Amino acid sequence: MKFVLQLGFAHFSDYVTLAQHAEAAGWSALSMPDSLFFPKLSDSDYPYADTEAIRQYIEASPFIEPFIAMATMAAQTRTIHFYPGVLKVPVRQPLVLAKLLTSLAVVSNNRISLGAGLSPWKEDFIYNNVDFEKRGKLMDECLAIIRGCMSGEYFEYHSENYDFGLLKMNPVPTVPVPILVGGHAKPALRRAARLGDGWASANTDYATLKELIGQLNEFRKEAGTLNRKDYQIHGLDFGARTVDDFKRLQELGVTHAGLVPWGADAHSMTKAQHLDAIKRFGDDIISRFR
Repeated sequence: MKFVLQLGFAHFSDYVTLAQHAEAAGWSALSMPDSLFFPKLSDSDYPYADTEAIRQYIEASPFIEPFIAMATMAAQTRTIHFYPGVLKVPVRQPLVLAKLLTSLAVVSNNRISLGAGLSPWKEDFIYNNVDFEKRGKLMDECLAIIRGCMSGEYFEYHSENYDFGLLKMNPVPTVPVPILVGGHAKPALRRAARLGDGWASANTDYATLKELIGQLNEFRKEAGTLNRKDYQIHGLDFGARTVDDFKRLQELGVTHAGLVPWGADAHSMTKAQHLDAIKRFGDDIISRFR
């Protein structure tokens, strides 16, 4: 099992230091949140936690664009991987997104994955002049365009949503960027099984994660991807603390366990305490899975 440091409860000014210490402590990857802006008014509901609590968190939290954050950390590290968990894909122009992704993968020596999701906030679509009702279809087509661009060969795409002639991107990474599809709803799980190189959960508990992975594996059977040895399952069980807890997750099929080693009350802790938590988790837990 590998371990992913979640940066949702950290300040962006600490990202580089946290990444360097996580790399030294044996963490495999870092994941950071994505938020384009905060709409003052919204009638959307957040599906993974209390909506009002999440709105308060987003309103009060500074968010650096994930590609800027990943590039900054990649430039100051050597081996640790990075991915947004998850990026709001269909509200972005897919050719521009593909160029950002391939460029960062090249300069980081293949240390980037794409955590790919929708967005529960209608304003992310409306304010970007993107049809919220077509979000699932747009997501599928964006992923197809990104994969086509990563091939390094001439590629064209024609649909009612995106229409362009033969083009190719140069450079592209020597290894295609893994796409980790996020989401807990059945359409998202089906998409992860059918189109993803893996699946990324949001915050959950063990019982819910077990149920979701069971559903995912059923969809993978239908899609013919269940036997993929390289398929990644990124699971977040906020109750996992001990070696036995993470072994239970490994038995579920989790390949990458995500967590915040200092808990959700980050603002009451110093940077030194964050760094100590990263090291202690590496010594106490990660070392037992090597």
